[in-house]
Amino acid sequence: MNNPQSDFVTVRGVKLHVRRWGSPDAPTLFMLHGWMDVSASFQFVVDALGGDWQVIAPDARGFGLSDWPVAERGGGHYWFHDYLADLEALLDHYAPTGQVNLVGHSMGANVVCLYAGARPERVRRVVDLEGFGLPPARPGESPRRLAAWLDDMREPARLKTYETLEEVAARLMKTNSRLAPERARFLAQHWARRGQDGRYMLLADPAHKHHGPLLYRLDEVMAVWSSVTAKVLHVEAVASPTLAMLAGTIPLDEYKARFKAFPDWREKLIEDAGHMVHHDQPEQVAALIEAFCA
Repeated sequence: MNNPQSDFVTVRGVKLHVRRWGSPDAPTLFMLHGWMDVSASFQFVVDALGGDWQVIAPDARGFGLSDWPVAERGGGHYWFHDYLADLEALLDHYAPTGQVNLVGHSMGANVVCLYAGARPERVRRVVDLEGFGLPPARPGESPRRLAAWLDDMREPARLKTYETLEEVAARLMKTNSRLAPERARFLAQHWARRGQDGRYMLLADPAHKHHGPLLYRLDEVMAVWSSVTAKVLHVEAVASPTLAMLAGTIPLDEYKARFKAFPDWREKLIEDAGHMVHHDQPEQVAALIEAFCA
């Protein structure tokens, strides 16, 4: 197993933890994890890379070993576009010149796709692992959404705790039935830590469970995607349960028509995988990333 180094980079008052594998002189891949996940999630893909790469993967704010903003008040407040600003600050730190290769999973995929449209001159390649965006929102949903957010603000959210790391690993395998036990045990030790009460708490600010007050505006997102000049590779699990859940009653082809906004977009489908494609088939994911970003 390739062991990473840990860096801590302060970004706008928030200390972000960054895992860094490989030589600083090697071509670089920046990898962004998904919601309720951590950067160690990419370990299996890093181990499967055949070439000489430097991989830089941050724990997003409020996840893993990164700070929780406004922690002294019981948790953070998270705005999606803060993740884009954090990414730019890390690129300024690690790759201030030239273009970069961005890989993102789920939430992280949405971040890198938006960033590539906002800063097209900085991005060479984008690999989107199971990133679909959200269903288009209707203006009429706004009152209910604001009311839900106000309800959340009344009382801090809470996350379940676990008696042992084995219970954490079992929770991961329950969510992903394809996850091998040894991989679940590895992830558990990075996904949780023991609290003062002796129980294991997830390395995530419970405030991430709060509803956001703003609607997802697909037309605005697609306008950003249309400004992407990098080549984009979308990697999706065959019969992706996440895509089916997001699309709901919308035909899948109709839902995915949004990707036509990208000027240069292609996709690869992976069999025997779910939403966590980088856990289920890391060798295939690594091979796709290397071929696309070489």
